[in-house]
Formats: sequence, structure tokens, C-alpha cells
Amino acid sequence: MNQPLAYIHPEAKIAQNVVVEPFTTIDKDVEIGEGTWIGPNVTIMSGARIGKNCKIFPGAVIAAMPQDLKFAGERTTVYIGDNTVIRECVTVNRGTVDRLKTVVGANCLLMAYVHVAHDCVIGNNCVLANGVQLAGHVEIGDHAIIGGTSAVHQFVKVGQHAMISGGSLIRKDVPPFVKAGREPLTYSGINSIGLRRRGFSDQKISEIQQLYRLLFLSGLNNNDALDKIELELLPSPERDEVVNFVRNSGRGIIKGYSRNGNGAD
Repeated sequence: MNQPLAYIHPEAKIAQNVVVEPFTTIDKDVEIGEGTWIGPNVTIMSGARIGKNCKIFPGAVIAAMPQDLKFAGERTTVYIGDNTVIRECVTVNRGTVDRLKTVVGANCLLMAYVHVAHDCVIGNNCVLANGVQLAGHVEIGDHAIIGGTSAVHQFVKVGQHAMISGGSLIRKDVPPFVKAGREPLTYSGINSIGLRRRGFSDQKISEIQQLYRLLFLSGLNNNDALDKIELELLPSPERDEVVNFVRNSGRGIIKGYSRNGNGAD
């Protein structure tokens, strides 16, 4: 770990087998777990909490001050989960008084030039492709995948196992288990391939498809569709996850598609 061409603050807490490459700066109030590799020209600022067996590539900046004019210097943090890979020039900002932390879960891949703004919470096993930009307070569920150069509006929520096409402008919440694409962003079916890869049975995938037929293709508004889902479909973790997600959506969910190609409620 002792790299003479890197600067490591004496108060930083770094496991013995962490590798720190040349020209990297690690500030005080930083914790890095065992087995992690920190590449050259990385900047890790105060408030970073980095887990075990992570890989952080050149040019990344972790725990910089939030780009929020309301930030008043409060003590906040960034948490990076175990086994997460952060590629070149990724930026992850600290939290603000809202949540006091920004979180990236375990086993995630943040590809080059991703930006994660203050108070975002990213679940486990997520992939953010090259150039994805998250505004503040975004929440992303486990196993979600966001395609390259997509931009996510502040306070948006993306549900677990969702897959969003590259170049998307994500202004509304994206429910769990779905694929989304087009402009404006629209429901494009469920993420059946991803669900099968993660062990969902054909029967469970069929149940999720029926749920979204009622939500997006029945012609009902969202509240009536949710009532119908609860009346007609048996309770399950997946059903309840979708119903709770839609009922609690602060920004409203993306639209379903219609036969003429335009979005429809």
C-alpha cells in the first residue's frame, strides 16, 4: 500500500492490503476496506466509506462536496459497497442535510464518466453505463440497468430489475421489472430476459406480465388499475412491490404505450 508518489492523509483508515497507485490523493476521514484497488490519479475526499474488494479507476473523484447551492458544509458521507467497480472519471458526491449520505450498493458497475449527485441511493448489483448522469436525490433499486448517456431528473425513482435504454431522459419514476425506452420515456414491456437470468420462473414472469397489462394496457387510470390488480391478482412480493412503488411515486410513473406509438396513461 505504501506508494511514495501518492498522498494519503495520516488519519485515513485503510486496510493493510489495499493497493494505492501513484498520484492518488486520499484525504482524512476516509475508510477503505481490505482488498480494494485504487488506481492512479484518483481523488478520495473526506467522508468516503469504501467497502472491500472494490476497484476505482483513474480520474475518479469520490466524496467531493455536493453541487448544491444550499450545502452549508455539514458533515456528510459517501458509501460504496463491497465489490463495486468504479471506472474512469466517475464522480460520486457527498450527501447534504437531506439524507446526509450518498450510497452506491455492493456489486455495482459504474462505467466511465458516470455522475452520482448528492443524496442518491443506488441499490446492489446495479449497472450504470458510460456517461449516465444522476441528479440529486435519485433512488435506484437492486439489479437495475441504465443505458449509456441517460440523464435522470432529481428525485426520480427507478425500481428494482428495471432496464432503461441508452440515451434516455428519465423525468418520471420507472416501476420495477420493466423495460423503458423511446422519447418521452415509455413502458416497453417487462425485463423478462433479465428476470430469467436472475432466477425468476416462467410462472412468476407471466404473473408480472399480467400485472403490467392491467396497469398499462387496460385503459384504466393508475389508481383504478391498482385497485383491479389488488382485487384480481393474488398477493406476492412482486405484486406488492409494484403496487407500493406506483402508489408512493412522488413524480408519477412513466406512461404505457399505445398502438399509435404515442404514450398513454
